[in-house]
Amino acid sequence: MDEHTALMQRALDAALLGPEADPNPRVGCVVTSRHGDVVGVGHHRGAGTAHAEVDALTQAGDAARGGTAYVTLEPCDHTGRTGPCTGALLAAGVAAVRYAVADPDPAAGGGAARLAAAGVDVAAGPLQADAERVNRTWLFARRAGRPWVTWKTASTLDGRAAAADGSSRWITGEPARADVHGLRSRCGAVLVGTGTVLADDPALTVRPEDGTTPRRQPLRVVLGQRPVPPDARVLDGAAETLVVQSHDPAEALAAVTARGVHHVLLEGGPTLAAAFLRAGLVDEVVAYLAPALLGAGAAIVGDLGITSITDALRLETRDVAVLGGDVRITARPLTTRS
Repeated sequence: MDEHTALMQRALDAALLGPEADPNPRVGCVVTSRHGDVVGVGHHRGAGTAHAEVDALTQAGDAARGGTAYVTLEPCDHTGRTGPCTGALLAAGVAAVRYAVADPDPAAGGGAARLAAAGVDVAAGPLQADAERVNRTWLFARRAGRPWVTWKTASTLDGRAAAADGSSRWITGEPARADVHGLRSRCGAVLVGTGTVLADDPALTVRPEDGTTPRRQPLRVVLGQRPVPPDARVLDGAAETLVVQSHDPAEALAAVTARGVHHVLLEGGPTLAAAFLRAGLVDEVVAYLAPALLGAGAAIVGDLGITSITDALRLETRDVAVLGGDVRITARPLTTRS
């Protein structure tokens, strides 16, 4: 690994310290002096806090003048809750900037061009693919204009999400349920239909195994036209809740996009899951399978309009893990772009 790659890797390691579910991307920055010594390592801690470049430059102080900044995402050229990183880099007097991924956000992009116009040596740096993975869902949302949607399912081996009497707690064991809370914590929103709220009264909050308070709770989204009871747990104030009075999945995604959400966890019942799948709005499936059989009861997904095996919606398996006595399968539709 050459020196430039090693420094970008250090910036990537810093980026991973940022909150994944935050509306902003996770970004890391390493600043070296004119002599090549590391004088600042920063990362973004969430919306409204200093960007990674400013964090690293603050540590570096005057030692940044004539040095190089290694940034995992192209420096922004936008004034929002904080000032543009391009301005901070120019004020610090850095001579060169290397970035791993170009910023696709039309509101914040263009930073490389501004820096180059001011005489800074700017170039795309190494580890682009690794940097893309760090902000997989954020980049997808900026490019596709909607959040990345992960559909979470829990079922028996014969695909039942509930028994014939409607009971569904608990299909999977504690390790799998704890894993779901970890998955929720990495998403900006959890989405269900009104049917799930009325039948199960879920809280849809992140409840860590160790009893600690999570840094933030995901936005709870309820999609449907039936009224949500005022005493429903999704309205208990433990987290923000958005009720979208519609049956249109795209309308729900537009509503959460407006709130800065780039990763949605779909946890609804079979009707809602079918609606998202039929609309082509599921990008990933995380399926928890319990080694049990019911033979009857609700299936995990409703009618998809598929009548022949040749028309089956095929998925590509990305990961398989054993959690206690259960199995977690992560897969993506073959048409998914990321």
